[in-house]
Amino acid sequence: MTVEEIRELIHLVTSTGVAELEVQRGENRVWIKRTAPVVTQEVMVPAPPVYSAAAAPAIAAVPQQGAGAAQQAAPAVQAAPGGSGAEDLTDPSLQPVKAPIVGTFYEAASPGAPPFVSVGDKVKQGSVLCIIESMKLMNEIESELAGTVVKKLVENGQPVEYGETLFLIKPN
Repeated sequence: MTVEEIRELIHLVTSTGVAELEVQRGENRVWIKRTAPVVTQEVMVPAPPVYSAAAAPAIAAVPQQGAGAAQQAAPAVQAAPGGSGAEDLTDPSLQPVKAPIVGTFYEAASPGAPPFVSVGDKVKQGSVLCIIESMKLMNEIESELAGTVVKKLVENGQPVEYGETLFLIKPN
């Protein structure tokens, strides 16, 4: 086989979309395999979450800050219905519910459905708190303890990282 004949075979493979071609003439054998073109895709990585003083109590307790500065930095907390007002988010009895996987946080089963839980709701062990979508799979995140939801720390549709705190629950 000549180089010109091999070039013609390569042109034939590329122009017709044939994936593989093998030609043998006497002792000469040519095998042409077409591979899929490499597709590059730019992936935008979200910035790491910024935690407020409520999500990281140690930050609010920095000695350089006065009590007034710590109170100004702390965001408003949604009070539980019928409750006595804002909960103390530095309370050591509050238990964090952390994301067991990386994905997208959803507070409801579908866009029009009510959220699984709201601030002030009482939950039982095993109650569904939210869904985290990861690799097109919807993973229900359940409460590991019974108590009252004191704070929701992520917004619906927000990407979450492994170990990121989603909720704070005050145990019963």
